[in-house]
Amino acid sequence: MTDVFISYTRSDEAWAEWIAWTLEEAGYSSILQKWDFRPGSNFILEIQRAATQASRTVIVLSGDYLRSIFAAPEWAAAFAKDPSGLAGKLVPVRVAEVDPDGLLGPVIYIDLVGKSPADATAALLAGFKLGRAKPASPPPFPGLAHEAKPFPGSAARTTRHNQAMYEFAGRLPTSISGASFATVST
Repeated sequence: MTDVFISYTRSDEAWAEWIAWTLEEAGYSSILQKWDFRPGSNFILEIQRAATQASRTVIVLSGDYLRSIFAAPEWAAAFAKDPSGLAGKLVPVRVAEVDPDGLLGPVIYIDLVGKSPADATAALLAGFKLGRAKPASPPPFPGLAHEAKPFPGSAARTTRHNQAMYEFAGRLPTSISGASFATVST
């Protein structure tokens, strides 16, 4: 059995290859049309094999994918096996600014939009793991309960006020009729 079938449209092929490569580097096996559907094979039968033999289906979620009449049956097959999502059979990976609706609307996706390659890799691998997303190290301590919190905006207001005073003081003459004044430096 293969770990993952990657469902995508031709316009998202580069994303599909990157996702497959990244998952395979992490030890998962994948079925990808560009790599695994060879000349002479039957496309429909290859899709059927991929959809039934893979434990999970990753969909490369974009506007083109959502508009594709051929992609819908691919994700629907995974959804039908796990409509509650508890087994993680359907794993949407969002690669473009889209908001899925209908049955895909409430399905949580891995978001790669706007991420650097390193952040996208981390997000993909973290999102692909089954189970909890508890971090390996503890979160930073949020502070002491007795620490006084500044009034919202007071620090910014004080900073702007001080900056204005320094700018004003810098424009004052350093001497008038023999008297000497100190200048304020920042």
